[in-house]
Amino acid sequence: MADSTAKKSTIVRSSLLSRQRATRAAFGTLERCAPRLGARWAERVWCTVRHADRSRSAPAAPGRLVTLPLQEGPGPTCVAEVWGLGGPVVYLLHGWGGHRSQFGAFVAPLTAAGFRVVAIDAPSHGDSGPGRFGADRSLITEFMAALAAAVRSFGPAHAVIGHSLGGGSAALTVLDGLPTSRLVLISPMTDPTQFMRGFAAMLGFGDRIRTGLMRRLELRTGRPMSDFDAVGRAQARFRTEPPLDGAHLPSMLVIHDREDKQIPFGMGKAIAAAWQGAELLSTHGLGHNRILREPEVIRSVVEFLQVSAVDAYRDSVPGKTGQVA
Repeated sequence: MADSTAKKSTIVRSSLLSRQRATRAAFGTLERCAPRLGARWAERVWCTVRHADRSRSAPAAPGRLVTLPLQEGPGPTCVAEVWGLGGPVVYLLHGWGGHRSQFGAFVAPLTAAGFRVVAIDAPSHGDSGPGRFGADRSLITEFMAALAAAVRSFGPAHAVIGHSLGGGSAALTVLDGLPTSRLVLISPMTDPTQFMRGFAAMLGFGDRIRTGLMRRLELRTGRPMSDFDAVGRAQARFRTEPPLDGAHLPSMLVIHDREDKQIPFGMGKAIAAAWQGAELLSTHGLGHNRILREPEVIRSVVEFLQVSAVDAYRDSVPGKTGQVA
């Protein structure tokens, strides 16, 4: 049995390597002869979602499921799960290939602290329907639109917690004008274009296809790629004297593991440095996903959210002190 299993594993690895070589050879030819066609293929690969394993998520008690349109009229929708009937609203946004249940360990502590919790599946993720680019494909703008749609449906955000691309998307949505008191970025991916050269090297194409890919993504999203650099935009925002709308930007907590193999720790460090007054909490040995199940991480997030929630509740209800209702 062991020999049979090892033989099958060897065959699978050999098949994958053969496909990778063929793909690289094809992209190399397209780079030289047909870069526009190569850019079209690269765009499809770039936007294709590889789904995370749901079995590794910490289970949460079932909430209420709601389907939300991303905008008025026909088009993509997203699924949100809601816990709690009242209190300040905390929105949770997963990363690329993720799903809302990755935040399962956060739900009970947040609701126990008096928050209403809304976890979102971006288009082509979790239980949400396909995005505008088709099934199993998505765009960063759809992450941002899903968060904005949830806020329209469930009310102003006291806080937004985003993981990986969800963290970068949350920061960008706030920089675009979404109001919130607190912003928590966990293992944030703050600039997709930083990964594009590695993506090109992996698939075996060069600057001609890469430039075409950037152009296609800009046309598809309707925005320049520089708009998705959260660090650069934060630096520009706080560089203005007086800070342009600086008073309206929320307090930020960034949590990132130093051994994260998917999103470099430097990305979390950079956004914390760019965002005036942000706190940076580094961890060791939790990696990119296990960090979402770590009790100390969750405790730190809840404490960060509670401080301003209590203050806001006291300000809104004269004479009230103590815990948030």
